[in-house]
Amino acid sequence: MPMSQLFQPLLLGALELPNRIVIAPMCQYSAEDGRATDWHTIHLGHLALSGAGLLVLEATAVSPEGRISPADLGLYSDEDEAALGRVLAAARRYSAMPIAVQLSHAGRKASSRAPWDGGTQIRPGEPGGWRTEAPSALAHAEGEDTPTALDHAGLARVRQGFVEAARRAARIGLDGIEIHGAHGYLLHQFLSPLANVRNDEYGGSLENRMRFPLEVFDAVREAFPTDRPVWMRLSATDWVPGGWDVESTIAMARALKARGCDAIHVSTGGVSPRQQIPLAPGYQLPFARQVKAAVDLPVIGVGLITEPEQAEAVIAGGDADAVALARAILYDPRWPWHAAAKLGARVAAPKQYWRSQPREFKDLFTGAAYVQR
Repeated sequence: MPMSQLFQPLLLGALELPNRIVIAPMCQYSAEDGRATDWHTIHLGHLALSGAGLLVLEATAVSPEGRISPADLGLYSDEDEAALGRVLAAARRYSAMPIAVQLSHAGRKASSRAPWDGGTQIRPGEPGGWRTEAPSALAHAEGEDTPTALDHAGLARVRQGFVEAARRAARIGLDGIEIHGAHGYLLHQFLSPLANVRNDEYGGSLENRMRFPLEVFDAVREAFPTDRPVWMRLSATDWVPGGWDVESTIAMARALKARGCDAIHVSTGGVSPRQQIPLAPGYQLPFARQVKAAVDLPVIGVGLITEPEQAEAVIAGGDADAVALARAILYDPRWPWHAAAKLGARVAAPKQYWRSQPREFKDLFTGAAYVQR
């Protein structure tokens, strides 16, 4: 069997990943005032034992008003920092997997209910709700409350929130930062002409719309240790005519590379309920391939990647340098083990689980040396 490309190492800046499987950020809506809870210890603990190359924590708000929901994870207070630090310490006691965090501000999509409660907006004045903020005073969807357009003081406050969160991430030993510039959240709102109709230096032209997200990147990069990577997730298209597109994404990726960005995580959509997304296995990978061809940076691809052979083909065919799994790894938290078995590769596993190694895959686990008495 040819050597698996999915299980080859990958460098993100100075951080070496043991393989090309990335656990994508997945919101859990299980925090208390931004603080990680026992759920996060369980959830992240078992994902850290999966054998993936990198675990990226869920969208983590840089301010209370930047949360998607009242139950979002945050990294904007000493209490948040201490709680997440405890979760990381528990995971790292048994796993050497690199762990990064996705820093985010939800913008006009903030103040929402959890998906299992309908995901609808909680309006200001309703229990748990607050007035959202955005590039422009445009509601995300018809009938929703209109956000406050950020003035220059507001932009400085948001930018500083990202800086403080990056410093907290460094203090608790996170290995990298992904800045969330996708899925219709605040930085994506600045990029997209569907959400940004400003007439100052942060709106209008592509250069102006990229200005604030690039300022945030620069500020985070300066605040985070230089030997740890910082990268950005972008939606390569809004799936709406006249919206953000792949050509703009490539321009943004080139600007990020010039500022020391270590990778681009390519997703799509989220800024408008008018989006028309043609869902199919790997439906976002053509955009990842275009970005990879145009910009000399590692590209993380995502989008209904569920099967080991499919993931292997993504890497071997040059669509992306790594694949990000979300729902697939929630459904099967040992997905990397099963992929390694199918592809003839080896994968890390905790010694407490070595004896689970099937006889037909006796060399599956790296370091396994278990004798049953």
